Amino acid sequence: MEWSQALLDSYRHWIGKDLVERTLDAHQQARLLFEASIVVVSHGVGVDPILNYGNQTALDLWELSWDQFIRTPSRLTAEPDDRAERDRMLTQARTDGYFDGYRGVRISSTGRRFRVEQALIWNVIDSVGSPLGQAATFSQWTNLS
Repeated sequence: MEWSQALLDSYRHWIGKDLVERTLDAHQQARLLFEASIVVVSHGVGVDPILNYGNQTALDLWELSWDQFIRTPSRLTAEPDDRAERDRMLTQARTDGYFDGYRGVRISSTGRRFRVEQALIWNVIDSVGSPLGQAATFSQWTNLS
């Protein structure tokens, strides 16, 4: 629940609006985020950050259980050929606070490929602005053959 609040607070900080309804209590907000029809994913900080959050839509899209998802290095969600572009986008988000309009190919745990459209990436920060990780959300994707 704490991480959900950090995701939501950081999104509001950088984007200036709410990702989900914030009039409810923290527990209900976390539930709304987890059950949202949009994809929400995040990873922590580090040289090779590990995924630390995926809502149900993300778990379904990547075809992973929660336990599998939170043990996955973030870079493995992209195919090797797409990792340089992914790194460039993450670096720009780190510099500017967020990056809007990312498009790229991702790969599920079973090898199914899908193109992400109009993803928004933002830095997750604590209450004093220290970095905790990065998150992404998108609502459009296309399965590729």
